[in-house]
Amino acid sequence: MNARHLELLAEKNRKRLVEVVYAAKAGHIGGDLSCLNVMTALYFEVMKNLDPARPKAPERDRFVLSKGHCVEALYVTLEAKGFLKPEVLDTLGHFGSILSGHPTIEVPGIEVNSGALGHGLSIGVGMAIAAKMDQKAWHTYVLMGDGEQGEGSIYEAAMAGNRYHLDNLVAIIDRNHLQISGNTEDVMPLDSIRERWTAFGWDVKEMDGDSMDDILKTFAAIDYTNGKPHLLVSDTTKGRGVSFMEGVAKWHHGVLNEEQCRAAVEEIEARIAELEREQ
Repeated sequence: MNARHLELLAEKNRKRLVEVVYAAKAGHIGGDLSCLNVMTALYFEVMKNLDPARPKAPERDRFVLSKGHCVEALYVTLEAKGFLKPEVLDTLGHFGSILSGHPTIEVPGIEVNSGALGHGLSIGVGMAIAAKMDQKAWHTYVLMGDGEQGEGSIYEAAMAGNRYHLDNLVAIIDRNHLQISGNTEDVMPLDSIRERWTAFGWDVKEMDGDSMDDILKTFAAIDYTNGKPHLLVSDTTKGRGVSFMEGVAKWHHGVLNEEQCRAAVEEIEARIAELEREQ
């Protein structure tokens, strides 16, 4: 898909996300929205051999959502890709649903249970080592939060990624600058992320995670043969695509009322209509 088609798909996923979180009366919608563009690009352009009919196909690329509290973004992406039926996604927040507030392997297309922050990169390192040992060509992608970077286990995984030359591993930090307790630089300063991860021996790139063009350009520039694990710092906006949520910390875990849901959907639908006219 080209960037415009992916933008349209991301907006449709964004609308679905707002509706699902509103219906469930729960969800980490701010971080969902900030990482949705990257997740759409991953599942519909970057990752290979994803087949809903064969969710465990040996040659598939693997994805780990380390910031597991943003699972709603993953659910709508899996639905769009064909792994989840709409009637299943509509059960989110209902008693007895297979869908919970963090990823679980009961859900088709989800690789591992995740959400205990700081663990996803270690799992991804293990997956990437397995591919190297088996001489397989598939890649592993791990999406982390920026607030999650305060977890020490991430840096143990970073050292291991360098030690084992895991150029088949791509970690992404959703750098929206806000976590549940406020601005990341007030809670636990992270910058310079580039200098820190470069010192760990990683190939570091920065991208505008709000721009589909830049997302695609950055992923296309990854050299999977350079002997280094890859880190993408994805500069994003918390609550991206819903104007009254953008850059507002309270929407880390906010529940929309009916009026807010309607306003958000109308805003997104206007962008969808404009993109469809352009195409």
